[in-house]
Amino acid sequence: MGATVIIGGQWGDEGKAKVVDFLMGDHDVVVRFQGGANAGHTVVSELGKFAFHQIPSGLLYPRVTGILGNGMVIDPFAFLQEFKDLSARGVDMAERLFVSSAAHVVTPVHKLMDNVLETDRKGASIGSTGKGIGPAYADKHMRGGIRMGVFLREKDELFEIIERSIEWNNRIFAAYNAPTLSAETIASDFVGIKDAMEPFIVDTQEMVHRLSADGRRILLEGAQGTLLDIDHGTYPFVTSSSCSVGGAVSGTGLWPRGIRRIIGIFKSYITRVGNGPMPTEIGGRDGDALRERGGEYGTTTGRPRRCGWFDMVAGRYSVLLNGYDEIALTKLDVLSGFSTVKICTGYRSGGGEIASFPQNTDALARCEPIYEEMPGWEERISHARSVEELPVAARRFVERLEKGLGVPITFVSTGPAREETILRSDTFSTVRK
Repeated sequence: MGATVIIGGQWGDEGKAKVVDFLMGDHDVVVRFQGGANAGHTVVSELGKFAFHQIPSGLLYPRVTGILGNGMVIDPFAFLQEFKDLSARGVDMAERLFVSSAAHVVTPVHKLMDNVLETDRKGASIGSTGKGIGPAYADKHMRGGIRMGVFLREKDELFEIIERSIEWNNRIFAAYNAPTLSAETIASDFVGIKDAMEPFIVDTQEMVHRLSADGRRILLEGAQGTLLDIDHGTYPFVTSSSCSVGGAVSGTGLWPRGIRRIIGIFKSYITRVGNGPMPTEIGGRDGDALRERGGEYGTTTGRPRRCGWFDMVAGRYSVLLNGYDEIALTKLDVLSGFSTVKICTGYRSGGGEIASFPQNTDALARCEPIYEEMPGWEERISHARSVEELPVAARRFVERLEKGLGVPITFVSTGPAREETILRSDTFSTVRK
């Protein structure tokens, strides 16, 4: 049975967690395949509001198996704290949550390096979360990283490996005139959590293939969004992992032909955290209204998100890269109350018009949006459970996005709760309580 992949279609924060939570009623396994503690996935269920960071958000369903895949970089201390916090709120994950032995470890060195590099960039900062993600991936690709399987070593070996890594990085800090860290203290801290971490660590590549062969229904949960992809995003203002569909393969070990269904998650407008060009960004009252109505503040950092109208040019680029089978549209309710709503259908740059998304970040920064304006709607729509219950203007807005993106919009979210959802096609799973 093929896997389902959830991909962020924009600059992240599209509401992926609600879609994952909605779909988990018809899946048995959820796998995070990239990123780390820089992710923030918020789910509202009958148990309350939950914020997930490294642990897959689909684990609110008690029968679901959760996996942190090999493509992730994992802060083990933050992982254990998140596990503790969720357990304290009644989410029992014992014996159904696993961590790839091939995923890489985020250490305190990586967090310090993240902040040192951001400070050194001065006015050209990326807008990093400071969670150590980039430096951890850098160590991985320089073949100097530490894998989570280190927690399966004897305690004296674990101590030596961590101590050696910290000492090596301290020489880099010295070059930046930055404070160094105590290798002995950090190594001792890692030894102190070995017994807690060890039961989670398994060969997840083998596990996902076995689960698939056993007919278990697998959902692959992405973090961030396509426009932040390290290869295909607005480099260098990107994350450090592959958050488009290719990352789902490399970050889990599944075969490409093992993916049956690719769902792109798009917000009804667009947001971005951190620096970098964003052609449809708006300020003033409309920008503030989107931010406040949509609660557009980072789940992980609390930073206010930059807000703008829906960018069809960027959306078509996302469709091109990922080959979505269908689209889930979120936060349509946030647009209620606007007299007009806008869709960017093209860019204007250098005296001419362009319809494609520029690969070059400098070129994108020079682009001005070409807008198509549509009538807005005043009514609240969180009660709507069918397309027919939407205001005509809201219905036409959804249809216009579907036509422009060229992919069926099968799911429309009209609020944060599970039930505040419209299914426009019976191909989209229904929730089983």
